[in-house]
Amino acid sequence: MSDVHADTSDARAETQKPLILVVEDEPKIASLLCDYLDGSGYRTRHVDDGNAVIAAVNDETPALVLLDLMLPGTDGLTLCRQLRAEDNLLPIVMLTARVEEVDRLLGLELGADDYICKPFSPREVVARIKAVLRRSQALDQTLSQTSDKGQLVLNEEGWQALADGSDLGLTAVEFQLLKVMMQSPGRIFSRDQLMDHMYRDHRIVSERTVDSHVKKLRRKIANVWPERDVIRSIYGVGYKFEPDVLD
Repeated sequence: MSDVHADTSDARAETQKPLILVVEDEPKIASLLCDYLDGSGYRTRHVDDGNAVIAAVNDETPALVLLDLMLPGTDGLTLCRQLRAEDNLLPIVMLTARVEEVDRLLGLELGADDYICKPFSPREVVARIKAVLRRSQALDQTLSQTSDKGQLVLNEEGWQALADGSDLGLTAVEFQLLKVMMQSPGRIFSRDQLMDHMYRDHRIVSERTVDSHVKKLRRKIANVWPERDVIRSIYGVGYKFEPDVLD
């Protein structure tokens, strides 16, 4: 009888672990990732075909999707868009084989929470996943504590921006962009200055990439405040955060 009770308790404890959906078509990489994640306190489910991802998510919503870019069936770019359309808050970390693809992915405004380039250390992947989940798990607490009308509030621990208590669903890069400008209201930032703050690894990105992020950030704010333009474009110079429009 005690053995049955122990088995039931073990099964219950296992189902309480966060589920990571690993979408990767290379068996060795998928096996390595699953082994490290399983050993780090997560449950894993492996899918090797893009066409099976949406069904897997609908079957059991994961805590995070680890999504390879190149897949048989539906590719990672399309899947990221589809997942974001269904659940804007589902954490997504994308895997890509080329460093130069990261800037292109950022420019496409896919809304992934992080990008990891192959080859990678499994320990790095686990650490990045933990960081993304920490930001995601702070959302409910922040939403319950923030309801001030007309306020734009940053929760740095959870990497969330809330307008009138509504989460804007920002990516990490968008959050960093907004944070930098809010810390110096009224100051005009050039695109180069914003790039330095957005990308701590000093990667080279085009000015169009910065413009693309600003455009998406403004659109997300406008979804809550359609008549307020808190991020102003200064022609030929850059951008600034203008708090006066909140009055």
